Amino acid sequence: MAFNHLPAGVHDALAPLSVTPVTHSVPMAKNHRSDRTPTDPASRPAPGVVLDRLASGPSRASRITHTEHLPPREGRHAVWPDRIRAEVVAAVRAAGIEHPWAHQARAAEHALDGDSVVVATGTASGKSLAYLVPVLSTLLDGAEAPNGRGATTLYLAPTKALAADQCRSVKELSHPLGHSVRAAVYDGDTPFEEREWIRQYGNYVLTNPDMLHRGILPSHPRWSSFLKSLKYVVIDECHTYRGVFGSHVAQVLRRLRRLCARYGASPVFLLASATAAEPSVAARRLTGLPVLEVADDASPRGELVFVLWEPPLTELHGEKGAPVRRTATAEAADLLTDLTVQGVRSVAFVRSRRGAELISVISQERLAEVDRSLARRVAAYRGGYLPEERRALEHALHSGELLGLAATNALELGIDISGLDAVVIAGYPGTRASLWQQAGRAGRSGQGALAVLVARDDPLDTFLVHHPEALFDQPVESTVLDPDNPYVLAPHLCAAAAELPLTDEDLDLFGPACEGLLPQLEAAKLLRRRTKAWHWTRRERAADLTDIRGEGGRPVQVVETGTGRLLGTVDAGAAHSTVHEGAVHLHQGRTYLVRSLDMDDSVALVEEAAPPYSTVARDTTSISVLETDTEIPWGDGRLCYGSVEVTNQVVSFLRRRLITGEVLGETKLDLPPRTLRTRAVWWTVTEDQLDRARINPEILGGSLHAAEHASIGLLPLFATCDRWDIGGVSIPLHPDTLLPTVFVYDGHPGGAGFAERAFHTARTWLTATRQAIASCECDAGCPSCIQSPKCGNGNDPLHKRGAVRLLTVLLEGAPEEKETEENGAADQPTGGPEEPLEDRPPSSPPTGAPGEPSEAPPAP
Repeated sequence: MAFNHLPAGVHDALAPLSVTPVTHSVPMAKNHRSDRTPTDPASRPAPGVVLDRLASGPSRASRITHTEHLPPREGRHAVWPDRIRAEVVAAVRAAGIEHPWAHQARAAEHALDGDSVVVATGTASGKSLAYLVPVLSTLLDGAEAPNGRGATTLYLAPTKALAADQCRSVKELSHPLGHSVRAAVYDGDTPFEEREWIRQYGNYVLTNPDMLHRGILPSHPRWSSFLKSLKYVVIDECHTYRGVFGSHVAQVLRRLRRLCARYGASPVFLLASATAAEPSVAARRLTGLPVLEVADDASPRGELVFVLWEPPLTELHGEKGAPVRRTATAEAADLLTDLTVQGVRSVAFVRSRRGAELISVISQERLAEVDRSLARRVAAYRGGYLPEERRALEHALHSGELLGLAATNALELGIDISGLDAVVIAGYPGTRASLWQQAGRAGRSGQGALAVLVARDDPLDTFLVHHPEALFDQPVESTVLDPDNPYVLAPHLCAAAAELPLTDEDLDLFGPACEGLLPQLEAAKLLRRRTKAWHWTRRERAADLTDIRGEGGRPVQVVETGTGRLLGTVDAGAAHSTVHEGAVHLHQGRTYLVRSLDMDDSVALVEEAAPPYSTVARDTTSISVLETDTEIPWGDGRLCYGSVEVTNQVVSFLRRRLITGEVLGETKLDLPPRTLRTRAVWWTVTEDQLDRARINPEILGGSLHAAEHASIGLLPLFATCDRWDIGGVSIPLHPDTLLPTVFVYDGHPGGAGFAERAFHTARTWLTATRQAIASCECDAGCPSCIQSPKCGNGNDPLHKRGAVRLLTVLLEGAPEEKETEENGAADQPTGGPEEPLEDRPPSSPPTGAPGEPSEAPPAP
């Protein structure tokens, strides 16, 4: 039989929460808005004092594995360029900002020179003002044109909430300028009666990439006067455009540039990013244009004390008797409770909506035991709330009415929640960029701040809290995206042809892969060549061919039987494993059982129930090598990168008791297989290497399997991805390599760039994988090292010590990583099959598990 991995249920056993006193931190100089909530410095102890009190409870100190002290930094002022209108400078001063920081002035200078620029500086460093000042000055110039609209700006945000927040900020800042700046949000929530006014008169239009893709570009004739005058395109939080989503956005921006050229415009792109590795390279890949870089952060920063925190082991046992740590959710609820009792204004970031609600509820219960009035000062904040609910929560936190908030990453992006004293991060958020974004939510007024990263029971989190240098001595990740992915490019070529017929002159804009794709699109009768151009041939909208969020197919609607109420949707690629018949489905804290799944109509019918178990899908998987692009020797073995086809079939599901994880039974399912053509990195080992590693046939499968699990868990540290974005297969004798082989593949059609990044960092990546397994204190393997939350065959077999020995021998022959950049293609062998062990995507949680994937930005 074939072994495979799917999301497994995770329980949330909550140990008793202690409550220990803490207070507030010290304010320091600031140069941005002067409308901050006033605080009494004497009542706000330094972050180190807050930490000492947090760690004073029973066994608390032993949970701290590392404390990093980031000293305060003085700001460096400059002056705005002379070309900025005096009225704009006066408006900025009226907002309480006397002088810009040096990086703001430099970015404004580039923008006025007509150079695209990316501002990649820290949280609360004033990136918004860096692009707003030249934009407002240009809009003011344009307002003096005969039609009052000589210049326009398009602002793109990854979420509706951020666009709405920025619109309010623009209106406040530009209020002294009168009607010269007409800012308006144009997204799926914009009333139809307002849309025509925005098209005709708006000169600062805020939207998201989804609306640009589906609404604005296909209707470009109605936007002709706006596009003709387009001077600037602002791309906020551009580091969020990565993987498949980022690749789609890159092609949407190329379509925008093409239409602008048609109307005689050539806009300058102004990008804002969290601190990133090679921001200009990533910005160029995203926009297709040369982009200058401003990354020297001249803003002041208060002291930051950053703590790595590992929850203790409990008396509970999980799969195969492995020890189980107290959950990050329980620890975060504990810490948020303590901070609130002491009046410390705090946010606890958690990866799932359910987790946010759970932390909030637990904290409220504990606080009510101390002081009933305190329970009302903690709340949850997540996607799915109404806009007015979110705004009320943001205001309550900003004003001090709320002391504690349990939030998903819906609050991570640039929404201004200044005045926080502490941030608790429940589980590594997937990238160093996100980690610093979340930590930067505290201390935004310039005062000192405390940040605590609470580790989940997961290989990556465990590695990080014991290897602080991986967080504090390394730059943030490069943004990984691949605009040439044919699965991404093809639908955008169709959309572009529907907007304006595609000509040979357009092909350079969309990239070298166009030439091979166009004949395929013609053969599929999607495009037709007439004279010198390709035309869209169908009646339906070409923009509807793809969902730029990369969800892959029509979402499955989850509908409550009896009432017909739509509860939500599940990605098509995840439906077989998450809403199959008999699955436990969680929604807003309520539990439902799936009664039927109809993939033809994309509907799963559910009814509310209270089963004492969660469900975990089991599947079988095979993988075949389609093409080896690059191959290099690793000692006697090989490291390869290329195209693969993954065939997966969900065959059954397990029912697990909620608290103990005990398997109550298995039920067979009859679902069709699904195939995925994608990109993968894989490595092989020879018989000689197995002998040196003392790996006999009895432990070979478990050793490969354990190494595969841990390597998938650690890859997000080296590629900008989440564990749920990637999958893996390990097999003692693969038919295409004729050797024991471990594959790690992108969980998206055509690939997303993650496996390629893994290939180029393989030595460092697998070295960290070996360290993570070897340093874990368990005996035979646990969730902190080799057990996977996605393992559909119950994390069996696994062999911890064998994996360490195998990786040790493999790494002895590893070349320097620069050699992987100079590799060449090689032939691929063929042979007979063997049983694989597989750890698969998609980016979906186990059915019935309390954990959900990081919250995706909402569609338009």
